[in-house]
Amino acid sequence: MTTYILLTNWTDQGARNVKDSPTRLDTAKKLLRDMGGDFKAFFMTMGKYDMVIVCEAPDDAVLARFCLQLAMLGNVRTQTLKAFPEAAYREIIRSVS
Repeated sequence: MTTYILLTNWTDQGARNVKDSPTRLDTAKKLLRDMGGDFKAFFMTMGKYDMVIVCEAPDDAVLARFCLQLAMLGNVRTQTLKAFPEAAYREIIRSVS
């Protein structure tokens, strides 16, 4: 499984309906689970982003579909970062010539 970090902001629609956000989060978790992925951590944050999600998915295409389906709902916008765990980081650095 590949790890991803989603930097997430509410849209105007999502902010207007913020009280529904916990239910939307549950729906998003189920959607990703149904696609073979999983949420590993969720944080509401202060600053540039409203929420940060750490999740896993089988591959980039699955996560792309997940993010597109979230976008279609109109409540959030995401920036996606592919995350490399420490072991992969060390291997990548070792391979640099």
